[in-house]
Amino acid sequence: MSVFSRDEEGDFARGARAVVIFPDFGQDPSRDQQARLEEAVGLAEAIGIDVVARQALTVRQPRAGSLIGMGQAEAIGDEIERSGAELLIVDAALAPIQQKTLEEKLGVKVIDRTGLILEIFGERAATAEGRLQVELAHLDYQAGRLVRSWTHLERQRGGFGFLGGPGETQIEADRRLIRDRMAKLRKELEQVRRTRGLHRDRRQRAPWPVIALVGYTNSGKSTLFNRLTESDVMAEDLLFATLDPTMRGIALPAIDKAILSDTVGFVSDLPTQLVAAFRATLEEVEAADLIVHVRDIAHPDSEAQRADVEQVLTELEVIGGEGGAPLIEAWNKIDLLSDAEIEAFRNEAARRDDVVPISALTGKGMGALRDLMTRSLQHGHHAETVTLSAGDGERQAWLHRNGEVLNQQLDGESLKMTVRMSGADWKRFHSATAD
Repeated sequence: MSVFSRDEEGDFARGARAVVIFPDFGQDPSRDQQARLEEAVGLAEAIGIDVVARQALTVRQPRAGSLIGMGQAEAIGDEIERSGAELLIVDAALAPIQQKTLEEKLGVKVIDRTGLILEIFGERAATAEGRLQVELAHLDYQAGRLVRSWTHLERQRGGFGFLGGPGETQIEADRRLIRDRMAKLRKELEQVRRTRGLHRDRRQRAPWPVIALVGYTNSGKSTLFNRLTESDVMAEDLLFATLDPTMRGIALPAIDKAILSDTVGFVSDLPTQLVAAFRATLEEVEAADLIVHVRDIAHPDSEAQRADVEQVLTELEVIGGEGGAPLIEAWNKIDLLSDAEIEAFRNEAARRDDVVPISALTGKGMGALRDLMTRSLQHGHHAETVTLSAGDGERQAWLHRNGEVLNQQLDGESLKMTVRMSGADWKRFHSATAD
């Protein structure tokens, strides 16, 4: 579903000419103004919009009715007229009245950061679950705006002429339409989550740890995923190139097999609708035994991006709580740094035991990353003694593959084994044994 209204005013699609503005309120001095503007341009270009002009605006006092001052709006209007743009993208959250005021003032369609991200997610979601999540987030966003035409929903559900009672206004009918559709989507998503939970329970019984790649959008997660798994997941220089989780098996030193999961990219000011709607997608991270935070260390906002990712992980209670999975950092894109910068980052990483500099593109640092993954997965291992049937070769082999066998003693038909493994592996072993 598209955020852009498709009615008598026009059909905004690939190739639409747009002006992008970033209103800088000075609230986050850790962010580079130009980098944030370029990110907004990247978001627009990710869905084929032709950005014909871009500008960062210093806004000392946001206006309740228009966000920016009328003088700034007039300057933008001049640029729109000069460039022939048909769309204004505002890299900030706009209230419905602010969006309406700017559209009336400038005579073009206006969308904000939330609308733009929803548009990208709507175009990229590949699975049935992803599409359900996008539609629910879109409806939540549009509920306060109520565009004139909801015929696309009516077509999907076979028409809603029976809903409107005598004297019911169009806006009331629209609200009812949205409310009913959202309720139906939530039920469908709940069923999807139950199914995913069953699949996850089965994976927990499998003899393999799960490693989740997380990171800011365009940090190089999918390139690293392809490098480690020798696969060909979409990995382009695009924001939100990956939306639906992908999983593959990999081998690590001293670990027979692990499951690597590539997840949706994070972004600053992630729309609240998407934080809630995409929680199920990020449940793969919640179930992981190890989280690898892939950082674009060459980006001027690398530290701010790290904070954005960790904030969302904390909100999801993935990190910061009791029993959470360990988190390590892969400092990616060192191939874009100077020799002096690389040396500085290597010296900093050498002082920590949870960081490794890499280039997913060239393969540099992959051995060190695999070693760090293994050490992190094995951290917190403890020894237990179990008694198996002497003929139970399957479980004996499992323990040899996934743990360190410290001692084993045959006593008639029984084999007593003392093995050191992680708590997660012991949980898998006992869960499988109980079955």
